[in-house]
Amino acid sequence: MPRFAANLTLLYNEHPFTERFAAAARAGFTAVEYLFPYDFDRHQLAELLQRHKLIQVLHNLPAGDWAGGERGIGCHPDRVGEFQDGVGKAIEYATALGCKQVNCLAGLAPAGVAPQRLHTTFVSNLKFAALKLKESGIRLLIEPINSIRDMPGFFLDHTQQALDIIAEVGSDNLFLQYDIYHMQVMEGDLAATIEKNLKLIPHMQLADNPGRHEPGTGEINYPFLFDFLDKIGYSGWIGCEYKPLTTTDAGLGWIKSYIS
Repeated sequence: MPRFAANLTLLYNEHPFTERFAAAARAGFTAVEYLFPYDFDRHQLAELLQRHKLIQVLHNLPAGDWAGGERGIGCHPDRVGEFQDGVGKAIEYATALGCKQVNCLAGLAPAGVAPQRLHTTFVSNLKFAALKLKESGIRLLIEPINSIRDMPGFFLDHTQQALDIIAEVGSDNLFLQYDIYHMQVMEGDLAATIEKNLKLIPHMQLADNPGRHEPGTGEINYPFLFDFLDKIGYSGWIGCEYKPLTTTDAGLGWIKSYIS
């Protein structure tokens, strides 16, 4: 049976962030993820996880000025020092939170920089991060994100591009985070792609399409996919990274049979 983690960045926006842990636990979730922990004291977050008996399964590396529109700095040639400092910060937080994997956002492609230079920078940064994280027992993931709708200009936007980068980095500590929604927008062929690359996919995320709302609101056949993931032996978590149509709890009908 699939295991689902509440994404506290998108879910339970009816509550202040630190109250979302309790809300997720009340709904039956046993795990959480969110974009970034860095605005909060790591010991405070660890206490919230412990109090509500939740597992932290994912957060991202520092990604630049998110509020200002940045979406990661992994491919930015002029931000390498900042990226490396961010790896250290992520290790501090992930260690305190018991989080065994972090995601690296490639970022929006800077204007006027040759694609090959962006690629080379990203590969070099991933080599650095994969090694440092491995030394701390933390897995590194990269995530293709759709550049058609949600993040125009995002550097990493197809599964094969991510697979090629993973192969070039050559680390046994670099994996693919597969977001079902983003890849439905970009390329479709979800089941076959997941099965083909299952060994490299330790974490997935979901939302329906169009609208990026909860499963059952769009075109993706999630009951089929959930059964398929069981059939092929997927054992990772699935982050519920969607925008509820109304309130989070009102839209949880789709998950009741999985977490009750």
